[in-house]
Amino acid sequence: MDLLRHVRCFVAVAEESHFGRAAARLNMAQPPLSQRIQRLERELGVRLFDRSSRQVTITKAGALLLDDARALLARADALAATAARFRDGESGVLRAALPPDISSRTVAAILRAFQERQSGVELELRELSTTEQLAELAAHTLDVGLIHHPCDIAGLELGQVLRRPLGVLLPRDAPAAALGVVPLAALTGYDLILFPRAHAPALHDDLLTTCARNGFTPQAVRHGHGERFTRGLVLSGSAVAFTPEDDQAAGPARPARGTGGTDADTVWRPLAGAPLAWRHSLAWPSGRGDVTVRAFNDIAMDALWNTAGVSADLPQRSLHLRPAAEYWL
Repeated sequence: MDLLRHVRCFVAVAEESHFGRAAARLNMAQPPLSQRIQRLERELGVRLFDRSSRQVTITKAGALLLDDARALLARADALAATAARFRDGESGVLRAALPPDISSRTVAAILRAFQERQSGVELELRELSTTEQLAELAAHTLDVGLIHHPCDIAGLELGQVLRRPLGVLLPRDAPAAALGVVPLAALTGYDLILFPRAHAPALHDDLLTTCARNGFTPQAVRHGHGERFTRGLVLSGSAVAFTPEDDQAAGPARPARGTGGTDADTVWRPLAGAPLAWRHSLAWPSGRGDVTVRAFNDIAMDALWNTAGVSADLPQRSLHLRPAAEYWL
């Protein structure tokens, strides 16, 4: 019996709770899938599913075995990915990407830690938007990237999802700058400086929807990404921008945490209720999460925890994610 093939079938049926959907996901007919599950049950000596004409329900034994089955497949996929990297002559290079909003402190921490822990691997690190990363991950021209959620994660494996709360960058003489914590509704009348929608369409729309629900509909949306350009637009007096606090901590006048302030002309303030956040996770193509990819995931997570004031956005448990429900709202 091909154990890995049969275990892959078991995991698919368990996650889909339907033989037809699992067969379609595995690109095979339903009868052979049922036969593989039956053979696996005979080999293991336990019943994995309770079947009826209407539904398929995983048994207690099946549920207990599911995490081990997923771990077995992950290790097998990692082994195959590592072998492929050696075969393709790429074993000494890791192609990784970070989004433009990651602070310089976080980038430096990732580079330092990778050089220390993976000295035999060359890190090819690039700055790419989420849309660009997703395209390159699908084409297998990128090994791993730090992406923004929400986005389409079909065909990807994810690391832990982390949350970076956003505050607002204001002109120092703005009325809202006098507040310790700024409600979104207090920004009424301002334009909003935001990354181009093409960089992360779902995130762009989600952020504007959250603003509207909390009483802030910008007069206009201006597109900008570079720090100096964004500050210049803020200094015009008619626009504000949302940024994480760790972006401001790297500025010329480093403020005490939570007090805001970046330079003589602009000020950063937290938002009341913390309604806005960047949600990040590392992502890599399914079945290609080899040892080096997972090491980069661990290093990037440590760097974000230590430099970016992040918090966990999902419970610490196995979760089968779908494109339409990547994080809990």
